[in-house]
Amino acid sequence: MRPRDLTEYVGQTHILGPGQLLRRAIEADRIQSLIFFGPPGTGKTSLAHVIARQTRSRFVRLSGVESNVADLRRELAAAANRLANSGPFTILFIDEIHRFNKAQQDVLLPDVESGVVRLIGATTHNPFFFVNSPLVSRSQIFELQPLTEVELFDLLQRALGDPERGLGHLKIHADETALRHLAKVADGDARKALNSLEIAILTTPPGPDGSTRLDLAVAEQSIQKKAVVYDTDGDAHYDTISAFIKSMRGSDPDAALYWLAKMIHAGEDPRFIARRIMICAAEDVGLADPMALVLARTACEVSELIGWPEARIPLAEATVFVATAHKSNSAYLAIEAALDDVRTGRTLPIPVQLRDANYAGAERLGHGRGYEYAHDHPGHFVTQDYLGAPRRYYEPTDQGVEKKIKERVEKWRAQFDQMRKADPKAAG
Repeated sequence: MRPRDLTEYVGQTHILGPGQLLRRAIEADRIQSLIFFGPPGTGKTSLAHVIARQTRSRFVRLSGVESNVADLRRELAAAANRLANSGPFTILFIDEIHRFNKAQQDVLLPDVESGVVRLIGATTHNPFFFVNSPLVSRSQIFELQPLTEVELFDLLQRALGDPERGLGHLKIHADETALRHLAKVADGDARKALNSLEIAILTTPPGPDGSTRLDLAVAEQSIQKKAVVYDTDGDAHYDTISAFIKSMRGSDPDAALYWLAKMIHAGEDPRFIARRIMICAAEDVGLADPMALVLARTACEVSELIGWPEARIPLAEATVFVATAHKSNSAYLAIEAALDDVRTGRTLPIPVQLRDANYAGAERLGHGRGYEYAHDHPGHFVTQDYLGAPRRYYEPTDQGVEKKIKERVEKWRAQFDQMRKADPKAAG
């Protein structure tokens, strides 16, 4: 059922729809080197075949898993020979191109640069991380998306009706619910959907009338539990944790729980998840609800002790707490501002009264002289110079618990301002 032209190609309308860049380039035969990346079964190889046929190019396929430098050099030399003898352009398709090491990828550079071959690389990994920068810079990058359930349903119906390449030569009665189940559980993977349909039909005995009935029960048996697209060092890993954190920050517990469930289902390390919850609790909830960090830390310790599958419970509890808590990033902004001041500004000397006075000779240097012990004063507060220069980094919000903190800080700062007006030296 591999598509023969763009009219048969299903999905990827964001790059192949009318007027889109890739479609215009294919139709005008202005294809240069391309890299397609996306999950399995989204049509990377099929699109390369369509491009070769549409542009009347010679299609040569190599594998990043099986091929070596000798294979590359042989095909590049053959492509150069064809071009020199007015033969067709060569499209060199490399599946799993990220599997090539740097030396193998570098072999391609001169011939890609000179146009001896039109390279089309396919990978499930982000090429900006897994393909050499010089090769990426010489290629156009296109990301392929998982097919929708509607697109997969259409593809399955097409396979049932095609007598040459599909199952149209057989007498089949397929329930719509069965096809929609295959389209849903395939999770955007066209290959998985078609393979499951084929297994369902070819392993089901025909009835007395010679027809094969595909119902929901058969469909459920014919497609395995979907494998969540998730890797420990690629886009799916980092994109999922990014969505998880942003959902907690955005106060959407339902979205956060979904991304948490995806990571749990994929077997993510509970410590990795717990660390991200702690970071979010400190950075995004902060002083609006200090208990968030306490609960996140507890969830980390408990999940590490008990492991999967029970670790899902404390992690879910911490996730919901952080997502539904009042939010404040004031502490995060404050330390960033202070760090920027330390990096770029003049280093401030420590005021004499704050210096260590607990060693012989400190008194002769004047260290600690004039220091006021805060607990000796009403309210356990006393105005004195703690920095030697007027600086303000922490800006409390009025969210949750921090509203009370803001009231105290504003009261204290007013007294510090009065002190500085009365004593210009204290203002730095």
